[in-house]
Amino acid sequence: MKQILTRLFAHEELTQEETRQLMLDISRGRYPEAQLAALLATFQMRGITVDELVGFRQALMETRVPIDFSPWRPIDIVGTGGDGKNTFNISTCACFVVAGAGYKVAKHGNYGATSVSGASNVIEEHGIRFTADPDRLRRSLEQCNLAYLHAQLFSPAMKSVGPVRRQLGVRTLFNLLGPLVNPCLPAYQLLGVADLAQMRLYTNVFYRLGIDFAVVNSLDSYDEISLTDEFKVMTRHYERIYRPQALGFRPAQPEELFGGQTKADAARIFDDVLHLRATPAQTQCVVVNAAFAIQIMEPQKEIEECIALARESLESRRALQCLQKFIEINR
Repeated sequence: MKQILTRLFAHEELTQEETRQLMLDISRGRYPEAQLAALLATFQMRGITVDELVGFRQALMETRVPIDFSPWRPIDIVGTGGDGKNTFNISTCACFVVAGAGYKVAKHGNYGATSVSGASNVIEEHGIRFTADPDRLRRSLEQCNLAYLHAQLFSPAMKSVGPVRRQLGVRTLFNLLGPLVNPCLPAYQLLGVADLAQMRLYTNVFYRLGIDFAVVNSLDSYDEISLTDEFKVMTRHYERIYRPQALGFRPAQPEELFGGQTKADAARIFDDVLHLRATPAQTQCVVVNAAFAIQIMEPQKEIEECIALARESLESRRALQCLQKFIEINR
């Protein structure tokens, strides 16, 4: 590790194979926390290349607990996290809206490292018991269109760096890796990123991996479509900047998307959206993220049609029914 750190301090780039081996060693617990913290801080300051990120990912996929959902070709909806906005669980909520619209969703998530409530926190607040049991996960996917894959059960290396990430309390390369290591290898992915540099990075990675994708960024640095500003979307088919008003949405204020002070606060907002008790800003933010996820799977549809599908899933309470069935299966 000392040699690697010395090279990184000198602004050298690592090869894909070097970062693969480095991550394998991290997963085996070969480095003290101080060195891990230095490694994470260095990459955060100088950035990461496509080859380096792909190498880290390759090691995590080699050491993962695999799960096969290929017959269903599911989608994952996720943000990198670490944008410092402490929004409520928008992408997780959008997953249930997409599931309610009839699409298969394999959500991969973890506890919050830089926010009050990560995806696993809000799922756990509903009494869910995380599992790696393939039969129960497949039953969940079949019966309510959604399976939840808690990262620590599938990615041992992610668990090994958890304490360092929490102590640092800032975005690290593991925020970048998290969205890339869904153990079921989803066919589709909607990914929210915090800045345009990350957007280019992930677009190149997704092209390398052969995944159908949309990468989204709100231009005021939200790692999701927040509707607080114009937002950019990049897919295999187009690259475009949207104004909320052009899609029929009212611009949101940052405080309207705040996730609360506690995990219970975040779970309450999550439930309010699906029970149709949420504020207009909270609801429309979930709808627009769900809509762009649907369009990845249905690229022939205009985004306005996808918005209508997402809104109908929510207003018909089919998204809520998916949540209720999900809870029933996974408690």
